Amino acid sequence: MTAMSQLNLSHQFLIAMPAMVESTFAKSLIYVCEHNEQGALGIIVNRPISLTLGELFSQIKVPLNQAELKNMPVHFGGPVQTDRGFVLHDPIGRWQSTLPINDNVGLTTSKDILEAVGEGQGPHNLLVTLGYAGWEPGQLEHELAQNAWLSMAASERIMFELPAEERLYAAMTLLGVDYATLSEEAGHA
Repeated sequence: MTAMSQLNLSHQFLIAMPAMVESTFAKSLIYVCEHNEQGALGIIVNRPISLTLGELFSQIKVPLNQAELKNMPVHFGGPVQTDRGFVLHDPIGRWQSTLPINDNVGLTTSKDILEAVGEGQGPHNLLVTLGYAGWEPGQLEHELAQNAWLSMAASERIMFELPAEERLYAAMTLLGVDYATLSEEAGHA
């Protein structure tokens, strides 16, 4: 381990502070998948888009035989590589291209996981996104120092079991913070 890797926010949530109201990340809850001396990679977990899993599977020509998943929303994972799919999932399993985040959660970019999901053989919990959030080396540390983010231990229950619109509020509640109070303190109505 190098000196720069002392702060490791992998498997942490980042909550966008109200000062970021004008940014892509306004009111975002980000799950940090990787954080090291090369930078950081995260997935926004509370921004569903109009695309459903059924529509996505149709576009990539993968059969989706799980009726209960057809209307599951795909999420905006962040502004980097928005044309590429990312699957945040639990359990990790054995896929062609997976970044293990902890003992339970992985981030997979290979198509084999979607084919397995289509056949009902995929991971129990999943969140499919287009794009991710990325930071250059030292950038996330700088943004944290500027109070752009609150960080806290991630909750798989919040990510996988709650509806997208409840995730930010649930994380704030777990942290013991009220977003409305933060907004007023920052001078935003």
